[in-house]
Parts: sequence; C-alpha cells; structure tokens
Amino acid sequence: MNPRKLSGLQKDALRLYRDCLRAIEKKPEESKARFQAFARHEFEKNIASLRRTDVKAIEHLLRVGRRRLEQYQSPNVRDITIV
Repeated sequence: MNPRKLSGLQKDALRLYRDCLRAIEKKPEESKARFQAFARHEFEKNIASLRRTDVKAIEHLLRVGRRRLEQYQSPNVRDITIV
C-alpha cells in the first residue's frame, strides 16, 4: 500500500495549519476554542473555493495566511471572533 505523496503546496498548507495550531496553544485558555474555530473556518472556506490546479491563488493564500499568523501570534491578540 503506497501512501500518496503530497505536493509542495499541500505540504506548505499543512505546515501553515500546524503552525496555527501551535500558536493557538500559547493563547489564553478561555479563547483557544475560538482561535481553533477561526483557523478551521478560514482553511475550510478557502478549500471550498479553490481548484487544486489554481497554483497562483493557493500561493497567494499561503502568503496571506503566514502574514495573518504572524499578526495573531502577537501577545496583544488575546481573542478572536468569526464574522
């Protein structure tokens, strides 16, 4: 049984998601669930709107996601809501 190899973009997306989950662990206990829900919502929203072959859009979303992650990692950001 051969496990399917992931493309570079798939690996990047998984790495970003794992980094988000790691960053959430550093947030206050009372807001961790909201941060998790937000991260999941953002990934699911973008998965539904993209084709696998749309490389430029995926690369753009990965860059946007990295920038957002840097912003949300700030100790000043203590809570988040999904709009």
